[in-house]
Amino acid sequence: MGWAVEPQGLYDMLRRLRADFTPLPLYITENGAAYFDRLDDGRVQDAERIAYLSDHLHAVSRAIQDGVDVRGYYVWSLMDNFEWEWGYSRRFGVVYIDYATQQRIIKDSGTWYKDFIVAAKSNTQEH
Repeated sequence: MGWAVEPQGLYDMLRRLRADFTPLPLYITENGAAYFDRLDDGRVQDAERIAYLSDHLHAVSRAIQDGVDVRGYYVWSLMDNFEWEWGYSRRFGVVYIDYATQQRIIKDSGTWYKDFIVAAKSNTQEH
């Protein structure tokens, strides 16, 4: 879509909010990117979205280590859907929707995100 991808910007904004305001808990409620996802042989390989999520979650982790109280991070979006400017031509979700059949297929990024959450939960329980 031509949007800049700047994980450092998320880190900087979280640090700025912490510095400029009382240390309130923060929730990142929409973070994601649209790519030209294609269903090939029953699978959507969306390496760009995995890199996007990994880089942005790393930025959030750095901010937390620096004292920012981030309590939640939510990917935009769970499923492909109608985008107000681009209609159905851009896909944001970690679950692919075949609009003709309404079949849902978890993209590689959805599997990656699940694995990330499981690992993070396991690390949290160990400490």
